[in-house]
Parts: sequence; C-alpha cells; structure tokens
Amino acid sequence: MAERIEKNILEFGGCGDGQFDNSNAFAAAFEALKGTCGGTLRVDAGVWRTGPIELFSNTTFLLEEGAIISFIPEIERYRPVLTRWEGIECYAMKPLVFADGQENIVINGKGVFDGSGYVWWAVLKEKRKRGQKSPETELEKELARLNPGYEHQPSGGGSREMQFLRPAFMQFRHCSNILLEGFTLRNSPFWTLHPLFCSDVTIRGLTISNPQDAPNTDGIDIDSCYEVLVEECEVTVGDDGIVIKSGSGEDGIRVNKPSENIRVRNCTVKNGHGGIVIGSETAAGIFNVTTEDCLFKGTDRGIRIKTRRGRGGEIRSLRFCRLTMEDNLCPIAINMFYRCGANFSEELFGLDIMPVVSTTPSIKNISIEHVRSSGCRASAGLVAGLPESPIEDLVITDCEFSTNEDDPASPDESDMFWGLPTVTSKSFRVLNVKNPKFSNVRIYGPKETFIYG
Repeated sequence: MAERIEKNILEFGGCGDGQFDNSNAFAAAFEALKGTCGGTLRVDAGVWRTGPIELFSNTTFLLEEGAIISFIPEIERYRPVLTRWEGIECYAMKPLVFADGQENIVINGKGVFDGSGYVWWAVLKEKRKRGQKSPETELEKELARLNPGYEHQPSGGGSREMQFLRPAFMQFRHCSNILLEGFTLRNSPFWTLHPLFCSDVTIRGLTISNPQDAPNTDGIDIDSCYEVLVEECEVTVGDDGIVIKSGSGEDGIRVNKPSENIRVRNCTVKNGHGGIVIGSETAAGIFNVTTEDCLFKGTDRGIRIKTRRGRGGEIRSLRFCRLTMEDNLCPIAINMFYRCGANFSEELFGLDIMPVVSTTPSIKNISIEHVRSSGCRASAGLVAGLPESPIEDLVITDCEFSTNEDDPASPDESDMFWGLPTVTSKSFRVLNVKNPKFSNVRIYGPKETFIYG
C-alpha cells in the first residue's frame, strides 16, 4: 500500500497573515491530494482568509493550535449547489466547507474555523426589517430560477421566500466514514455542522460557538443519516443545539431517507432553543436515538421533540438517560403543534380529530430516565400529541423536576406552539398521550404536579 502523503498549505502559496486570500491555495492543495491513497493537509498557526473550501475522499485536514480559517463574507462567492435547506432538497449557497459524495475524510486538530457570520446575520436582519418577501439580488434570483415552486415550499423560519438561502458552515452530503475531532467552529452564517445523507460519522470533542441572538445557527444538524456518534462536544448557539432531522413534508417523504442509529453522549449544550432536539423536519422518520450523560444549561428546552401536521414521519425508539438540566424554560417539550414556519389554521393547529394522511406525524416508544432538572422557568414539562395521532408508549422513570415559581415566564413559553389552551400553572402538562407511564417522578414547585389536557 502506498504511503500517505503530508503537505503544508505553505507549499501551495498560502499565507496566514490575516490579509491574503488563500482560496486558490486551498483549492490547489486539496486537488493535489485528490485521488491519492490518502493525504494530509496541515495548516499551521496563523489567520488564513479564504472563500469556500471543498474536500475530497481519503484526505485529512489538520489544523494546528493557533490556526484560524477565516471565511471571507462576500456573499457572491458562495455559488449555488444542490443540497437540502430546512428540510427541502433545493439549491442553496455553497457551504463554507463542503464535501459531496466522498468518503474517508478526517478534520482534526485544535484550530478554529470562523464563518464571519456577523455579516450574514446583519444582511438577514436588514432584509427582515424592510419586509423583503421575494428575491432581490442576482444570486437570490438565480436561486429562485433553480428552485421553481419555492414559494409553496415549507420553511422552518429561515425566510425561504427571499431565496437568501444562507450556507451551512460545514456540510457533508452523501458521504461516509467521516471523523471530525477537536477543532472549533464559530460564527456560522446558518446551520453550523450539517451531515446530510451520510453514514458512519463520528463527531468528537468539538466546540461550536455562535452568539445567542444569531438567527438559525443550530449547532449540529444530523439530517437523514445512519450510524452517527456525537460525544464530548460543547455547543453554545443561537438556535437548537444537537438536532436530528429527516426532511420536511412531501419532499422528505419522496426522498425517504430516515435518520437512524444515532448516539449522543457526554455533551454540554448552553443557551439556544433546545439541548437535544428531534425535528421539526421529521418526514422520513427518526429511529433508534440514544442521548445520555449530557448537561443542558440555560437552553430554552432540554429534550425537545417538535413536529406538526404536514411534517410527516414516524418518530420511534428514543431513549434519554442520565441528563442534567439547569435553568431551562421547559426541560421536556414533546410538541406536535409546532408553529415556526407555518401560518395559523384550524387544519394545522385545531384540537379536533383530523384525517390521518401521509403527512401526519407519529411519536411512539419514548423512554426518559434519570433526568434531574432545576430552575424550570415556564413549566416542568409539556407533552402534546395530536388528537388523531396521540403519543404512544411514553415512559418517564426516576426523574426530578423543580420549577422556579418566581420567574415571570408563562407556561405558554414551554415550547413554540399554536392551538393549545392556555394554562397558568407550571405543572407537567400531558395532552393526547395514550397511557403514559410515570414511575418515581418528583415535581417540586407547582401546587398541581400534572395537568392532563
């Protein structure tokens, strides 16, 4: 077997002075490694400015301590590629780090990838402030031409109608045998780490950091993937922390690629909307997920499962064990009335029984064990199934929840829902759940521990 080769970015004309544009140097380096039996590109300490980087099979990208890969926030550089954006296959801006149809890729070291997200967030904020509802720039119009019918596609809240389809920071599409270890990702334009249609992925010891007010900057989005391990990561973001998805509505059903056999352990998530999150893009199904020995501190929710009519998919066989939660709005939110990206209608959010169709989601076989949650600001928990698709086989065992009765947060802030009647107690609320089983569950704070309905 031929020996693996090692190259330094300096050999390709790179310069880490924080001023030079290294786009051509990175392209030349990975092209030189492309097709070899295996090679490593090493980047030493310095600030290495660049446009988007594309990776290929059998390569290792090694960032030494003190190395910062700083992405140039010139929007026109990020040309359209075929991807999935908020659950719909479409064209969107090219991810900052991208691999498509590749295998045997390693990214490791103690360096930093910086996405210069502040520029992207400011542009989005300005567009929303002006009330933009359709494409305006040439790139947005190009995406609109590539995405016919985008006006009628569902969204998760990222403003699809503009076709300002911001790039994921690091995305692997149709890839296998990926190892990501040790480095930092910060200031993402959109979702931060996005394995899509991948198998055999290990994510270990990463630090992911985005400001709390940065829009749609999920930490890790595992999307229609098989056999994934996430461990010993620290995630602090402006949206959901560690997320599992499988496509949205009819498009996700068409693609039909579930997320399956996923394990999350020994991770910390701070701030953001949720610690471990399932959905809301659930169309192809999410099966066999285990989350254990994690800390969710200051996240709005700890365990968060979110879907609604029209999203589709079966969510089944999820286990959450030995989790510590501190100062959440709501430690457990299982919500089939999730509102983001939708307009209110009785068809989507009404409490009457609706027909069960292909896009009716289902949730079953959920086990929650040994959870300790303190300082719950909105409620001790929310579990709300659909009247035509009640949650089945929910078992909560050996758990303890204490609410902060002095916090002004309303129980209606437990999760982002529409259609549920208002309640005033910070109790654990259960609605449309078939024969839930609670064993040794202690709730401290509200006078009424459980509310059914």
